[in-house]
Amino acid sequence: MSLSKLDETASGVYIISATPFMENGEVDFESADRLVDFYIEKGVSGITILGIMGEAQKMAPEESVAFLERIMKRAGNTVPIVVGVSDAGLDNMARLSKISMDRGAAGVMIAPLPGLATEEKIYNYFSEVFNALGDDIPVCYQDYPQSTRTEISVPLFNRMVEDFAQLVMLKHEECPGLSKISKVRQASDEGLRRVSILCGNGGLYLPQELARGADGAMTGFAYPEMLVAVVALFRAGEKDKAEDVFDAYLPYVRHEQQPGFGLALRKETLCRRGIISSPKVRAPGPSLSATDKNELTRLISRIEKNIEAL
Repeated sequence: MSLSKLDETASGVYIISATPFMENGEVDFESADRLVDFYIEKGVSGITILGIMGEAQKMAPEESVAFLERIMKRAGNTVPIVVGVSDAGLDNMARLSKISMDRGAAGVMIAPLPGLATEEKIYNYFSEVFNALGDDIPVCYQDYPQSTRTEISVPLFNRMVEDFAQLVMLKHEECPGLSKISKVRQASDEGLRRVSILCGNGGLYLPQELARGADGAMTGFAYPEMLVAVVALFRAGEKDKAEDVFDAYLPYVRHEQQPGFGLALRKETLCRRGIISSPKVRAPGPSLSATDKNELTRLISRIEKNIEAL
């Protein structure tokens, strides 16, 4: 079983895990074991699997369950696991959510259906979702309108927090979106139930997000130790040191944020770090040219020099 269920106090770094594949396209479970060990060694607070970075949309249902079970077995009771269960079919979502919790997951992450055109449609959709999942499954709302094309306002999110006790976390990735963090935090300061806010976008705005009231990061950056260090330093009141660490990695953070290309860079880097055996991205997906790889080599070399200088 999980250490505990996901709740409003969640903080730190919940790393978004890649899903490693072998060159033939099959799930690489041995690399998955190494990924779990790597993430825990680097000090993450939790692991999120089967998200957009995890290529969940390219996996068959039985593959997703097998991957979930392997990750849960490897992690044991070390860190909580959050499972992405977004699906066009509500029954499929509810089924994977139940399987996840039965296997010991801490909670699930759900994005709205793509293109919900009105706020009432968003509310009604999640009303159905929470009803299907029941009261016992904690939910992280994945707010990533760049991908889903569905935008939620702060008043609507606050309404959902008030109406649905299962909603315990906001995975914040709207861009620009710093003001949304401030407004959500203001509402909790004024008496609304507080929820955890963890931020994505590769950590690109992490220092500013923490300053606005975010509790940490939930993203798949290839150097999780940077995310962990920045959050820890910020919590300790050493904001300048936190930004110094962040700045050392910033060229790579920026490079990795290229739309439609970052996943290939992340997997290539994880492969070079000896964590996964292949940088394979399932089709349709990006791949790196020889020029891309040479460019990455130089970038990583400069990042290592920056880190040494700290």
